[in-house]
Amino acid sequence: MKMIMLGEGVKDPKGCRVGLRRAVILMAVCLAVLWAGGSTLCGQLSSPGDPGKTPPAAKSASNPTSNPTLTQNTAGEIRRRVLVVNVPVTVLDKRGFPVIDLTQNDFEVFEDGKRQNITYFRQEPLPPLRIGLVLDTSNSMRMQMKFEKDAAEQFVYNMLEGQNTRNKIFLETFDESSSILQDFTADPDLLMSKIRDLKAGGGKAMYDAIYTACETKLLNSGPAEGTRRVLVLISDGVDVQSKHTLDEAISMAHRAETSIYTIGNSLYGFSNPGDKYLQELADETGGGAFFPLEKEVGADLETGYLAHGTINDDGSQNIGLGAQTGIYTAQRLMHLANALEALGRELNSQYSIGYTPTDQNLNGTYRRIRVIVRRKGVRVRSKTGYFALAQP
Repeated sequence: MKMIMLGEGVKDPKGCRVGLRRAVILMAVCLAVLWAGGSTLCGQLSSPGDPGKTPPAAKSASNPTSNPTLTQNTAGEIRRRVLVVNVPVTVLDKRGFPVIDLTQNDFEVFEDGKRQNITYFRQEPLPPLRIGLVLDTSNSMRMQMKFEKDAAEQFVYNMLEGQNTRNKIFLETFDESSSILQDFTADPDLLMSKIRDLKAGGGKAMYDAIYTACETKLLNSGPAEGTRRVLVLISDGVDVQSKHTLDEAISMAHRAETSIYTIGNSLYGFSNPGDKYLQELADETGGGAFFPLEKEVGADLETGYLAHGTINDDGSQNIGLGAQTGIYTAQRLMHLANALEALGRELNSQYSIGYTPTDQNLNGTYRRIRVIVRRKGVRVRSKTGYFALAQP
């Protein structure tokens, strides 16, 4: 959400010229009354500096304005703040690959059901990314920790590749509480060193971690119109200890104008109750949900999958199919890495659309955004809305 200042150089009708003219007229009236011997009448006239009465203009200025988009500076100029909303949009084909050949005429934007006029459209260069990488380090992730860390390192490297990158990432982990281990940085080595040292253990407070990341970091990561705010969550989606609810976490993401992308990290072949919450977090914020490990594992050498816990008759691990061959480990890592690579591909292939809302009243309400693409067989992901709040 962006505020643009219009009306530069317009003189305030209560500026110095009007004040001088009023003083001259008032002096002339007083002299005329004194000449007529009615000096008491002059004392009853209300002047701009009369402490006994407040001029109507001063009363109006002291009250909250009904139109918060009007401001006045010390030079006597009136400025109008115009709200401009930036909407990052991802368009995917049936195979999940980004569609990158669309033009402005292929898009329609609606706010609370009303069509809006697109004021700018671009695909390159895109606003820089501000990414919160949130990793589940609770005790339930102990068996998954190695794969989670390796895939996260690869994601960091891909998103911060190149010395001239404008993207930045911060790292947060959570168990029964959350911790910001690294503030926003464009240094992949710094982030990867922190990721390598992670260990699993403790409870699980996922919603609190999302709430904290959005409130303390993403909400303060620069103007929303100049950045793309994304939270990447790697977890099984289960929460047992948060003080905040799922709805509160989603509401804070809305306030921070942040899209949440979730990577399900539950074990192969197990039904996971947390998947539906990961899906809801993504759907309600305009992000995406990935479940790279949802395919049940078999002992199929052709696919490279190995049933977890395959044991020989003598109690030893099956060396031919077991973890020591690297097949199972490689497959799990590959699927997690592929999901994060697909996410990175999406973020690097977005469209940036801006519009000036027909409703310019900054009344603090949440306004829902819907983006329609005039092409069949595509999926659209975009920011779901924003709070119409006045900004300094």
